[in-house]
Amino acid sequence: MNDKEIVLTAEGLTKLEHELDELKTVHRRDVNDRIRQAKEYGDLSENAEYEDAKQEQAFIEGRILKLEAMIRNARIIDESEYAADEVHLGAIVKVKDLKSNEGYEFSIVGSAEADPSNRRISNESPLGRALIGHKKGATVDVATPRGLAKYKIESIKSNAPKRPAKKAS
Repeated sequence: MNDKEIVLTAEGLTKLEHELDELKTVHRRDVNDRIRQAKEYGDLSENAEYEDAKQEQAFIEGRILKLEAMIRNARIIDESEYAADEVHLGAIVKVKDLKSNEGYEFSIVGSAEADPSNRRISNESPLGRALIGHKKGATVDVATPRGLAKYKIESIKSNAPKRPAKKAS
């Protein structure tokens, strides 16, 4: 199995652990009960209930293996590693599309937690990649299927500590 490092927030890790526990304790038992019941109907070669339950079992077991690998290879985002005034994993960023003048706010998360419909974009997405490391007020160019888009960073909310200002020598 692929042992690629999975970048997660602490909240994301908790969600994965909860899903894994739910699959192992509830769903696995439910599908095993369905298989047992379907076997009681007799001839398995023409038993749609049995086939359906076996397919669901395969899906659940595959998802369990995937979740276990993700949890095993998880690296929790430590916002103290980042400057508070720069876009980084875990930051909540507000940007303005300079063409449409529309504003957007979202969290920058690892690809395993990305959920654009809930305003969580991946650090590996074109926009996420373009924003990482930039500060408030910066304008970034993002290559999109419709051409180049320009976004201005309006604000960055972060739990990262503020770095002290450098002293002049």
